[in-house]
Amino acid sequence: MKKLVVLGGGESGVGTAILAKKMKYNVFVSDKGQIHKKYKEVLLQANILFEEGRHTEAEIFNADVVMKSPGIPDSVPLVKQLVEKGIPVLSEIEFAAQFTQARLIGITGSNGKTTTTMLTHHILKSAGLNVGMAGNIGDSFALQVAETKRDLYVLELSSFQLDGIVKFAPHIAVITNITPDHLDRYDYRFENYIASKMRITENQSEGDYLIYNEDDEAINTWLKNNKTKATLLPFSIEKIMQKGAWIKNDELNILTDTNQFTMSIAALALQGKHNTKNAMASGMVAKLLSIRSETLRECLEDFEGVEHRLEPVLKINGVQYINDSKATNVNATFYALESLKTPTVWIVGGTDKGNDYTDLLPLVREKVKAIICLGVDNRKIIETFGGVVDFIMETAGAEEAVKVAYKVSEKGDTVILSPACASFDLFENYEDRGRQFKNAVRQL
Repeated sequence: MKKLVVLGGGESGVGTAILAKKMKYNVFVSDKGQIHKKYKEVLLQANILFEEGRHTEAEIFNADVVMKSPGIPDSVPLVKQLVEKGIPVLSEIEFAAQFTQARLIGITGSNGKTTTTMLTHHILKSAGLNVGMAGNIGDSFALQVAETKRDLYVLELSSFQLDGIVKFAPHIAVITNITPDHLDRYDYRFENYIASKMRITENQSEGDYLIYNEDDEAINTWLKNNKTKATLLPFSIEKIMQKGAWIKNDELNILTDTNQFTMSIAALALQGKHNTKNAMASGMVAKLLSIRSETLRECLEDFEGVEHRLEPVLKINGVQYINDSKATNVNATFYALESLKTPTVWIVGGTDKGNDYTDLLPLVREKVKAIICLGVDNRKIIETFGGVVDFIMETAGAEEAVKVAYKVSEKGDTVILSPACASFDLFENYEDRGRQFKNAVRQL
């Protein structure tokens, strides 16, 4: 009996443990921290051995294969020792994919991947397909493979999940964009992060497809210098394409194989340039899977978007409050500020992942009247924008930030939480940050 050791007792770890046990592996789960009560109950019920608060090396180095949670960097000594000993260290995605016959749609990118994943799933589900959604979103992929039989999966894939693949090959891969993010995990080298994202296509074959953003410099440079066997389908809002997706006369055009589709961009439920691109990517997946144009059009017109991503909260005294807590990097915040049409009070800050804020300067000069910092260390933000806006202030939590925003905003303004940073200094995660912001707004 093969032994699988799972490092990390969270969503992906416990899901993998359940699937491995079903596949007759001897399973051991090890978490350096405390395992959440709900996951502990699942492991106990399934009779899976686990430990918390430590890593017992004798148990771990005895593994035939190790599944590492995406939150654990490759640089930690334990992972390095496993690699040195020749023990394969995989991601949940790699482990689970071998046990399903379902066709896989993999979606990655620095921004837009959650919206594109949810929109694609919405379209395929509305078309009556037996489709699951997993990866960086919802229930673990491994758990779904263990418990349900699907024909298709739409997987949102982070660079960390792609770092742990060996044979994983989606039938359709989507790359929304690549901008500097998580550089603290990639030796502060952008090219390492790009290589990680592009792993999504490395095992694809001639019968597979790579849908990508033609307007993205990093992706284009990689494609010029590297080979993929997949059929390329680009999308662009700047150029007219022969094949793929493009805009002409305010119409969204999609052409894959012989399947053509057009609709007015004014009719899209999600507005803004970045959302047009998300619609293009999802639309191309739909057309490759022969979804009827009527179904696709309806779905693009009625999709409601993603919580914590440019999510309108309330309008108070003529001021619109927007929760964009999911903007955990500079590029996501760029999209957010670009989409606003009113004077803006911007709440920003958190755990800096090697951010360069200079790209935001033109937008901040044009639109932002006040900056409210929401992080433990705000030096970089104050240095970059201190001379650009009249008002800049540090706050220690969501409630205080919202109260200050309320005081400095006036009728016709927008107050937006778009942090451009991770949330781990003051919050559990970006969802917790977004919820605290929304609660603070509702209490005004």
